[in-house]
Amino acid sequence: MPKLNRYLKKRETHPLEKITEAKDQENIRLTIKAIEGYMMCSCIAMGLLQLISVRYSHRVPGLFFRYLRTPSKAVVSEATVKAYLQRSIIYLFARNPHLSIIQIIHSKQEIRDVEDDSLAS
Repeated sequence: MPKLNRYLKKRETHPLEKITEAKDQENIRLTIKAIEGYMMCSCIAMGLLQLISVRYSHRVPGLFFRYLRTPSKAVVSEATVKAYLQRSIIYLFARNPHLSIIQIIHSKQEIRDVEDDSLAS
């Protein structure tokens, strides 16, 4: 597979056109689309963490649970918000079963019989 050159000149052909099999071209396109989708989700998640840290730092005293070598005045970092959410997201979901995301998660979960659990032991 040819190495992709990011800086193509106008008269050069695109490296994807050098690949003759349609299945390989489609696999490359799907891979690029998956990478771009992952990056988009990562950017959205980072933006949400920043928004939470800026807007809600003063409202949630639990955000100040970590020791920071250089503490800021009133705004916690994205890493602190991420660590807080990792610790408490399950508890927050359990307290609010009426949320639509919780109902979607419950609808996707399999309900296991007691017999299935006893087979494992």
